[in-house]
Amino acid sequence: MSKGPISNFIEQHYLHFNSAALVDAAKGYETHLLEEGKMMITLAGAMSTAELGKSLAEMIRQDKVQIISCTGANLEEDIMNLVAHSHYKRVPNYRDLSPQDEWDLLENHYNRVTDTCIPEEEAFRRLQKHIHKLWKDADDAGERYFPHEFMYKMLLSGVLEQYYEIDPKNSWMLAAAEKNLPIVVPGWEDSTMGNIFASYVIKNQIKAQTMKSGIEYMAWLADWYVKNSQGKGVGFFQIGGGIAGDFPICVVPMLYQDMEMENIPFWNYFCQISDSTTSFGSYSGAVPNEKITWGKLDVNTPKFIVESDATIVAPLIFAWVLGW
Repeated sequence: MSKGPISNFIEQHYLHFNSAALVDAAKGYETHLLEEGKMMITLAGAMSTAELGKSLAEMIRQDKVQIISCTGANLEEDIMNLVAHSHYKRVPNYRDLSPQDEWDLLENHYNRVTDTCIPEEEAFRRLQKHIHKLWKDADDAGERYFPHEFMYKMLLSGVLEQYYEIDPKNSWMLAAAEKNLPIVVPGWEDSTMGNIFASYVIKNQIKAQTMKSGIEYMAWLADWYVKNSQGKGVGFFQIGGGIAGDFPICVVPMLYQDMEMENIPFWNYFCQISDSTTSFGSYSGAVPNEKITWGKLDVNTPKFIVESDATIVAPLIFAWVLGW
């Protein structure tokens, strides 16, 4: 596969230290796919608000990723960017804000994520109106779905098209919905839509069991992994730390130790992009070799760690894999 200008620049200039680790990880990702392996990408942090969809959506369309694990925030914030982009407010001088400045943003219904403010009315409430109908319809019918399945239903119904404010090809959630890409969303309750759903449960308007749970996500993932881990196996590309990565990587030791499936393959590629430094008790800063002791990675699993800002590194690795 011939490479484009971004990849050529990376190969010529990214020769040492973190930049060389980036190249090694990208080449390892590419090799894993060429040898017919499958790849999980995990999304933590605020990668959707960082508009990772501009590269991740194309990765999905070109079958460079077979399954995603993400936080509830990343699940919803890609759609929020899709329908409310022009209402976002950038605050480049965010380090200089006083407590009163922050309060003023709140009073104007802006929720800040570092240098970017998400507009409450145009983003949260715009989605709430449409997703609530899907939740309520399912509840009334006695049906149950996963969080991402409700999002897929909303996107594919077309009800949000009237609000689109970016090119829809840059929405990774829309690309995922169109492919019905498997998604795991551990800890979905820790998100704006999760909080809103909980409020309806507290008000006795919707039953909690209408939303499938994290335990059900793990059971579903276990079945998916067993069916997809043969041959070259499944790779694990972790962006950031936290539950988006910690939850799905545990499916292997769970199958091996708790289900007593002694021949279950380990994850067959591992890369983590994180600026979390190694420290006592740190999961996100732990070096990949530690995962061998937990039964997640094999001695011979290709392992990479790029200690840098994921908003810089992930699009470059995706560009390499896509041949840009």
